[in-house]
Amino acid sequence: MLGAVPFLAFTLLIGVFSSVPTGVQSIGVCYGMFGDNLPPESDVVQLYKSHGITNMRIYNPDPHVLAALRGSGIGVILGVANEDLAGLAASEPAATSWVQANVKPYHPAVNIMYLSVGNEVSGEAIRNVVPAMRNLESALAAAGLGGGIKVSTAVGLDVITNSFPPSSGAFAQPHMGPVAQFLARTGAPLLANVYPYFAYRGSPPGDVSLGYALFLPGTTVRDSGNGLVYTNLLDAMVDSVHAALEKAGSTGVRVVVSESGWPSAGGAAASVQNARTYNQNLIRHVGGRQGTPRRPGAPVETYVFALFNENQKPGEPTERNFGLLYPNKSPVYPIAFR
Repeated sequence: MLGAVPFLAFTLLIGVFSSVPTGVQSIGVCYGMFGDNLPPESDVVQLYKSHGITNMRIYNPDPHVLAALRGSGIGVILGVANEDLAGLAASEPAATSWVQANVKPYHPAVNIMYLSVGNEVSGEAIRNVVPAMRNLESALAAAGLGGGIKVSTAVGLDVITNSFPPSSGAFAQPHMGPVAQFLARTGAPLLANVYPYFAYRGSPPGDVSLGYALFLPGTTVRDSGNGLVYTNLLDAMVDSVHAALEKAGSTGVRVVVSESGWPSAGGAAASVQNARTYNQNLIRHVGGRQGTPRRPGAPVETYVFALFNENQKPGEPTERNFGLLYPNKSPVYPIAFR
């Protein structure tokens, strides 16, 4: 049950999460937990189930969340914490222990689809990503879980250089070549955190229109490299990742947008109206399953960031205002999943 929610908040909540049509698997929601006032894990899982949200991303193997997910059918991206990568990269037994503790007791009762081996790993820790991925893949196979759970890593768009036009996209960091080769060999997708908000905010004034970032009609951008036409910034950013994968010899690797969202407060262009417009249009666009100009007809699995405003999230104020819901489960703004 949804718990003790006032009637008005409850009715608004129904408007926030309209059911997703049966069989549509393109849209998930990230469940961040940097808050001291969030509802119980069982309530959160019930929110996903009641409103047809089929996929969830969590950032660490929290046993309370995993226990609440048993039997839910919700597809899960399970995060491996950045601070654990060094040990997992250095030791196959450590990877075996991690899988035995955090995967084996739950799967398949919990539908773990991917392991995200780190999230936007940077600095010296980058060298640990591929060895940790390899060791975890071997540990899954040894546990009888090989193939069913794909091993990947989540990257920010700073791994791409020359992202405009999209066809010029290439990997900026040397470790991404081996990552791409690993994914091509195993059939896993690349998890990419794609935020038109930050691209818009970080661009010189006038370079990127707000409407183009928000999926609003009226702006078209032609890729001078291949003639493809873009009507929104998300597709252009995703296709820059596709181009980089192709240049790395990994054309068959698909991209999962493991985070995307827009803040409702706390900084430039962060407003309730813009957040609602972006996320509603994102859901509608991805739910159409048309793919991107570079890969038409290939649906882009996407995860909205995030379910809740998180009052303990570090960083600038916008980081604490990406939620669809307040911690009391009332909506920050109405939005419908389609």
